[in-house]
Amino acid sequence: MIRRLRRAYRGMRLGTRLALGLGVLSLVVFAVVGTALTTYMRDYLSAQLDTTLAQGQVAQSKSIADYGTLSGKKYYSWYYAVYDVADGKPTLRRPEDPGDLPEDVDDFTSLALAQTTAHTELLRTEQLRGQGEYRLRACEVEPGVVLVSAAPMADIEDTVGQLITIQAVTFGLALLALVVLGRGMLRRGLKPLSDMAHTARDITSHDLTDSDRLPVRHDARGGGPEVEELRTAFNTMLEHIDDSLAVRAEAEQRLRRFVADASHELRTPLMSVRGYADLFQYAAANAPEERDRHLARLRAEAARMGFLLDDLLLLARLDAAEVETPLRLAEADLVELVEQAADAFRVTHGDHPLTVAPGPSALSLRLDPQRVRQVLDNLLTNAAMHTPPGTPVSVAVSLANDTAQVRIADAGPGIPPADRERVFDRFYRVDKARSRDRGGSGLGLAVAQSLIRAHGGRIDLTSEPGATVFTVTVPLAVGALTNP
Repeated sequence: MIRRLRRAYRGMRLGTRLALGLGVLSLVVFAVVGTALTTYMRDYLSAQLDTTLAQGQVAQSKSIADYGTLSGKKYYSWYYAVYDVADGKPTLRRPEDPGDLPEDVDDFTSLALAQTTAHTELLRTEQLRGQGEYRLRACEVEPGVVLVSAAPMADIEDTVGQLITIQAVTFGLALLALVVLGRGMLRRGLKPLSDMAHTARDITSHDLTDSDRLPVRHDARGGGPEVEELRTAFNTMLEHIDDSLAVRAEAEQRLRRFVADASHELRTPLMSVRGYADLFQYAAANAPEERDRHLARLRAEAARMGFLLDDLLLLARLDAAEVETPLRLAEADLVELVEQAADAFRVTHGDHPLTVAPGPSALSLRLDPQRVRQVLDNLLTNAAMHTPPGTPVSVAVSLANDTAQVRIADAGPGIPPADRERVFDRFYRVDKARSRDRGGSGLGLAVAQSLIRAHGGRIDLTSEPGATVFTVTVPLAVGALTNP
């Protein structure tokens, strides 16, 4: 039974449960208040009856002492007993009226005996046989005479009973009104929460695969500061979900574009390899000169695919750098790496004059020398490939704000503004018409940016006609050694 009630209670709505809880709490409060009020009223009426008994006995004692009788000093439905005390034993006098005494006077005699021993007024509440509950009071009229008076308590009990009935009815009606009205008020107060629940259900029914935005918001008002705070947090959560969906959609779009570009880049050398392989099936391709030429092209296409796959693998490892780092850090001289890259550039791109600006003679940092050299080679090669022959190129090493900077600049035509934000994207080419044989795979700058970010740095680009500058910024390692 109790388990069934618990299940029923858990199945109720929050407003109903709160209303019932409020009703139970109110019932406890009403019970405490009613008990306290009833107890106070009973004590008050009992005290009033004691006072009436005392005042009545004063007049009765005077009448007995003066006239030896209670005539004219009696109260309706009261009992009176007068005792003569001799040698500590009370003896009941003959009553003036048989109705002055109940059928059983043992309680009267017992109280009179106790009064002779205590020598002071005594009060008791006794249940007289066949008469009900009475309040008894014993006092000494004069030496050797004790008066015991008894007043009925039926009026007190009737008054207290009526008070309890009135309280029960009043508190019951108040409790019923409180539960009914409180449930209505709670339902109105909790309506914003129900609206939020409906909004959440609308979100769950929305197909997130068709859109990167949630079409619902909870814009209703009301409910107080707490509900308003919850509403704000709810809408903030929806905005965060929207942002996450937008990031996910963008990532998926970039992934699809990346896969498409990678497939396109690999398809050309694969088709070339397949074409040259087919040529070997013909006798013309078996001539020594023809065979050597085709083998050289096969090796070139295979090498090109190898470079492309190496770059893709490196980018994948850099994307998962939190799990597996592709860097092998060691103490290396950045100035020396720049000089080595400059020497290699002069050998391979003699048609572009290169200038190394004065700077620190040595700059020791903790980095991966092979990967940093790869970045420098990519940037210098990029400057040569996208500028006409004879265009000056410069490189400079400097220190600024606890960072080491390498500036690679050229005096070429510059990069159009629409392309500057995308030059670091994978497979992106500024010159769409440039052939893949000369223009590369479009991964060089993406690899360079990812490698520098893996070192905790960045690559910045500024470009205008006649001046394009790539700035590589790497934070100084602790204890970096510099020589002016």
